[in-house]
Amino acid sequence: MRKRFTEQQIVGILHELDAGATTKELGRRHGVHPNTIGAWKAKYHGMEVTVVFVRAQGLLYPR
Repeated sequence: MRKRFTEQQIVGILHELDAGATTKELGRRHGVHPNTIGAWKAKYHGMEVTVVFVRAQGLLYPR
């Protein structure tokens, strides 16, 4: 199964949530279930896009 959103996009969506949008609104706008947004919040809440990008590039935790 293909991932639909990158980690950077997920963090961007969560920033919209922090700005005051509801999970129901975001779900409609981005085409995901509100429960999915809740799961993303549990995993990625508080991260910045730059941290996710660096982690994705393997620079923060080299393999």
